[in-house]
Amino acid sequence: MSQKPQEPEQPENLVSLNHDFFIQWHLTEKCNLRCSHCYQEPAEQDELSFQEIKKVITEVRETLADWKNIYDINFSSSYNITGGEPFLRRDLFQILEEIAKEGVSIYILSNGTLINKDRAERLSGLGVKGGQVSVEGPREIHERIRGKGSFTKAMKGVKNLLDTGMTVTLNVTLSNLNEGHIHELVSLAKAAGVHRLGFSRLVPCGRGKQLLHEMMDTKRVKAMYESLLSLNVSGLEIVTGDPIASRMKLNASSDMGYTAYGGCAAGISGVTLRPDGTINPCRRLNIPIGNIRKDSLREVWATSGVLNSLRDKKRYKGKCAACARWATCRGCRAIAYAYSLSKGEADFLAEDPQCFLEE
Repeated sequence: MSQKPQEPEQPENLVSLNHDFFIQWHLTEKCNLRCSHCYQEPAEQDELSFQEIKKVITEVRETLADWKNIYDINFSSSYNITGGEPFLRRDLFQILEEIAKEGVSIYILSNGTLINKDRAERLSGLGVKGGQVSVEGPREIHERIRGKGSFTKAMKGVKNLLDTGMTVTLNVTLSNLNEGHIHELVSLAKAAGVHRLGFSRLVPCGRGKQLLHEMMDTKRVKAMYESLLSLNVSGLEIVTGDPIASRMKLNASSDMGYTAYGGCAAGISGVTLRPDGTINPCRRLNIPIGNIRKDSLREVWATSGVLNSLRDKKRYKGKCAACARWATCRGCRAIAYAYSLSKGEADFLAEDPQCFLEE
């Protein structure tokens, strides 16, 4: 039985104002960097073949078409293509060509180091809507986290994307390692000419488990977000998908150059596909809910116990269970889960340990 993405119901239930459905697709676990905060575990996987990928693209299209026919609602689809490092997938451009045929929005998420002029031009020629490159701060901070020589290569990749006219976002993972250098990164983004600067919080999972002690405390998270939200940099949009930051935005002045998207997306507006076909609610929430090689996407979406729990406020714990903001926030489920694991539990419905919002 098919089920549409969650619709507004009662005040205590989930509120979703948009009818977007995204696929974050990790085509490979291979990467040319070994970032200290990476949420992935280095591993060889039996990657989906090109033919299998074509079948998945068809299934996504047919699923959204079914939802439209059944519920008379148009669903816009987008693909975030990433890795590992997606440019290590040899058939990347063939895959992008297949997705482009669907007429959907395509975004490429990369460390930037392998994006030469030719690859940037090919991305643009395929209609890729935007590129996101991970940058953790000025050179010294970035290379402390991502490795020697990675900063210059990443910024060259950024320039190559910009030269094609593509919309480019620099994305930073916030932690104690770089929180004192964020305003330098704002200046760097402005000078580079990128369109957006995005941010998210460190999730202590994968290789990043070793950085649990580098998670910012609640006071620092609040101060950081207040500082970022106070910025109004001409030509630079500050963006985030962090649910806590999105809640701050709803109470902030509307003339600030800042965009946020309300609420944790896990179980609500899309899924993650891993290289071997494993389906996750979110790539940083490493809980398998099926495998696209053998499971129907629409059935997983409708019947997964994990996804249905994510949609049910009554099952949440701690502050999140009692929060009046739950419908448009829910905290970061990946951080809640990773932090609970560090305490010897495994609770993806636990409260977000860095939440500073008060009733």
